[in-house]
Amino acid sequence: MKEAIDVLVERLDGLAPTTALVLGSGLGGLVEEVENAVRVPYADLPGFPRSGVTGHAGEIVAGLFAGQPVIMLAGRAHYYEHGDASAMRPALETLAGIGITRLVLTNAAGSVDTEMLPGSIMLIEDHINFAGTNPLFGEPTDRRFVGMTEAYDARLRKAFEAAAGQAGIDLHKGVYMWFSGPSFETPAEIRMARILGANAVGMSTVPEAIIARFLGLKVLACSVVTNLAAGMTGLELSHSDTKDMAPIGGARLAAVLREMFEKDMFDA
Repeated sequence: MKEAIDVLVERLDGLAPTTALVLGSGLGGLVEEVENAVRVPYADLPGFPRSGVTGHAGEIVAGLFAGQPVIMLAGRAHYYEHGDASAMRPALETLAGIGITRLVLTNAAGSVDTEMLPGSIMLIEDHINFAGTNPLFGEPTDRRFVGMTEAYDARLRKAFEAAAGQAGIDLHKGVYMWFSGPSFETPAEIRMARILGANAVGMSTVPEAIIARFLGLKVLACSVVTNLAAGMTGLELSHSDTKDMAPIGGARLAAVLREMFEKDMFDA
């Protein structure tokens, strides 16, 4: 990823953030809060993904967010787009190569818990990989045997909880279950997910968390709940529902992130 690293370092012109955010559905507007923003289209960075999902812009936005240097990835590649679970690996390797040490992952998710309604936010404490694949397939070294006991950093989770409290935002915590998509889950699959211990389901984040841990990055991840999962309301699910509801929870998640950055709580 040397070429992508060189391009990004040149464009950043001395800015040296250590935290990066991957913005899921509902959080794209957060880039408008970045001061002195430098925008780099993914197309300018060799190896970066081309997302075909509406609501994912496909660019890096770097600058100051709540007074702290940051890189935001507006858009991600999903496994269901290309059948490649490692599609985000070049992007994350590039971030690691320019000095990023912490990765904040966000997503839109369906709730399996009747107490966690649309518009809620959930701090991901752990995940279940139900997609039947892994982004480290084909990695030739023994580094592929990545420990995932603490996939989501305990200190970052504690800081996020504190920030939510200070921002006055109700916070749920739980387990995120990765389905491959792009079709939504069936009611039977949701009943299974609940039995297996999932609190939310979605089609992203897990491969990025695995890659990030492979690269030695600390990971924090959060879900914006956009719907109750299949079979819980009797209504059919659609991506338009996700796009409609994501900004509501996205505003709450943005408030927590703003609190974390403004008070520099990442090393608390």
